[in-house]
Amino acid sequence: MPHSYGSRARTRDLFSRGFRKAGTIPLSTYLRPIKRGDYVDIKANSAVQKGMPHKFYHGKTGIVFNVTKSSVGVEVNKIVRGKVLVKRVNLRVEHVKPSRCREEFLNRVKANDRLKREDKIKGGKRAVPQSQLQRFPVAPKAGYVVKSKCAGRAPVVRYATLYDDVL
Repeated sequence: MPHSYGSRARTRDLFSRGFRKAGTIPLSTYLRPIKRGDYVDIKANSAVQKGMPHKFYHGKTGIVFNVTKSSVGVEVNKIVRGKVLVKRVNLRVEHVKPSRCREEFLNRVKANDRLKREDKIKGGKRAVPQSQLQRFPVAPKAGYVVKSKCAGRAPVVRYATLYDDVL
């Protein structure tokens, strides 16, 4: 059982700076544009103690609901006793970074719109059926036969042996 129960208890590795990541914070952290509705990842930067998130929110993704001069408000889902609560957390910009969680989705939407636009130009005939605009699970790999490197030699098959000396 731990001896302390503070808000930063058991965060020795969680809040430690990475190898060769200590020192001054780059200016790009402060110049990065953040707007309402953006998805951001919460990653506490222990070099800045002001506006630092609680250890629970470290590594979580949320949506920005408020932007001020030096901080942002982020809505994060938290499961409490089986219920999903939307928590609002105010953090400084050093502790958030833009999330890449919607990148693949937005790229897929752009590609689908491009295909639909090309179909319209061709005269309304669908070159790409609707089923190809949707995602499908990846099929299993095709089977193949393992061949021996040395021609004419059969592969060595090993079988389990009994412990004769123990019996």
